[in-house]
Amino acid sequence: MKYYTHNMSKRVTIMLDSDLDKKMRQLQAKMIQNTTSSVSFSNVLNQVLRESLKK
Repeated sequence: MKYYTHNMSKRVTIMLDSDLDKKMRQLQAKMIQNTTSSVSFSNVLNQVLRESLKK
């Protein structure tokens, strides 16, 4: 999975179901293990959305 950084961002409040939050945090933990830099929850969410919307 590629790590994207975009300068244009917008703060949005969303409500995640607990099962989705758990999966996103597990993905974040996996991404943190595979890199030496930090991986924010927002970054993980943006990447998952980008990949999903490509399909």
